[in-house]
Amino acid sequence: MADTLAWPGSLLVVGCGNMGGAMLAGWLAAGGGAGDKGCLDPARVTVVDPVLAAAPAGVTLLRTLPADGRFDAILLGVKPQLLDEVAPVLAPLVGSDTVLLSILAGVELASLAERFPAARAPVRIMPNLAAAIGKSPVALASDAAAEGLRAQVTALMAPLGQPEWVPEALFDAVTALAGSGPAFVYRFIDALAQAGAGLGLPADQSQRLALAMVEGAGLLAASSGQAPGDLARRVASPGGTTEAGLRVLDAGGALGDLVAACLTAARDRGVEMAAAARG
Repeated sequence: MADTLAWPGSLLVVGCGNMGGAMLAGWLAAGGGAGDKGCLDPARVTVVDPVLAAAPAGVTLLRTLPADGRFDAILLGVKPQLLDEVAPVLAPLVGSDTVLLSILAGVELASLAERFPAARAPVRIMPNLAAAIGKSPVALASDAAAEGLRAQVTALMAPLGQPEWVPEALFDAVTALAGSGPAFVYRFIDALAQAGAGLGLPADQSQRLALAMVEGAGLLAASSGQAPGDLARRVASPGGTTEAGLRVLDAGGALGDLVAACLTAARDRGVEMAAAARG
């Protein structure tokens, strides 16, 4: 695997659970599946996690934070409710040349700056688990990162999927759509599979068909250049089976209302978490 990412020269990952682990997997695998977007040499990565069974080959694994050290970037991936416990111990490692990357849902830039005042710049990040395969949207927000640093952060996130800089005021909305969104999609896939089984298909076969259908539909939507609504109309022949099903989904705007309520609930929870982090 060629090491093609120029920055960071050293990365400390604090908390390597599901999301941090997915990001690390995406960076380390990028040389195989997305080499044009860069990949990260595992020798440049240190992970601190008290319960992680093992780190990827070549990555240094520590159970506690080191007493000292210099890192170009620190990825903060602990649970948001542990921030105040971790921050005093981590702060001495966050110097003026350290970029603090945070995937803590609901923890605002101001809260990060208050706890890590010496940081070069705090950057909020919201990916999803598809980062492991280089297919995640990656929302980014910072009010302190200059243009050059933004370019470096964008390059670091590119192997994980599609980086998008957004105003922090919209971060909870992006989290609801792109961060929490996969769970909503998985529920819909499960509902499709169960409905197919209800029509008489064997349950395992119905699930395989639902997964294959969603995978193909998503790839086509991403590559066709057409709006998803237009693609839906292309599938639906007048008076045909698809049109009959779409009439059910579209009746009274029920689907749109349900999805809007779903995202609003997720967005509002993010606002509540931010308020709690502000104390």
